[in-house]
Amino acid sequence: MNLFKLTAQRLLPVPVQNLLRGRLPTWKRWRTACWLRLGKTEPLRRDFGAEDGQPIDRYYIEQFLSQYATDIHGHVLEVGDNDYTRRFGSDRVTHSDVLHVSPDHLKATIIGDLTSADHIPSETFDCIILTQTLQYPYHILKAIRTCYRILKSGGVILVTLPGIQQIDREDMEAYGEYWRFTTLSAHRLFTEYFPDDCVTVQSYGNVLAAMAFLYGVVTEELKPHQLDLQDRDYEMTITVRAVKPFEK
Repeated sequence: MNLFKLTAQRLLPVPVQNLLRGRLPTWKRWRTACWLRLGKTEPLRRDFGAEDGQPIDRYYIEQFLSQYATDIHGHVLEVGDNDYTRRFGSDRVTHSDVLHVSPDHLKATIIGDLTSADHIPSETFDCIILTQTLQYPYHILKAIRTCYRILKSGGVILVTLPGIQQIDREDMEAYGEYWRFTTLSAHRLFTEYFPDDCVTVQSYGNVLAAMAFLYGVVTEELKPHQLDLQDRDYEMTITVRAVKPFEK
């Protein structure tokens, strides 16, 4: 008998074993179960699971963007690439720009840093998609101020932020990684520039999802109900929708 399966059968309660059966190839099911139950100090994967499936935070990010997909229209700015612009904006997008700090980034149409981006014209974008980005600039408020400035009146920024997450070692060494967030800190930051009634903050996650994400377990290795339960004491992924008001 497979060692992982034998260990899991000895250690896991029968209801947990029943949940795992039929969800994944046998060796993956038992390996994941053993890892979580035995309290391993090494993760299953250090790349958030990106090579083997969908990272759990991306499951929540895509739920958020799907919820507000109609905001993604007109002239849209996204950081890094425009995959979400194309996927969720569909034919509502008339022009797509990609922002990146490196001039060598092949998908970038605008080179710059949100903390010092005076070259980007004010009142330019109908929508800004900013996923898992604001943990990198030390001067976060400068970045948010830039976003407010370059949004058109009535424009929307859709933001996701890490709450409970491992360090991305590659980005840490390339750019620095300074922050983790809560719904309270996210609301406080964005209401420095956006009116309070124009800012909506949500959180996604629960203790199982957070623990699995830290181990590098992927979405496909959990059941939807295990991901969809939201526990406000385990804010794994924070989302912000902020609207720039029309000038009076």
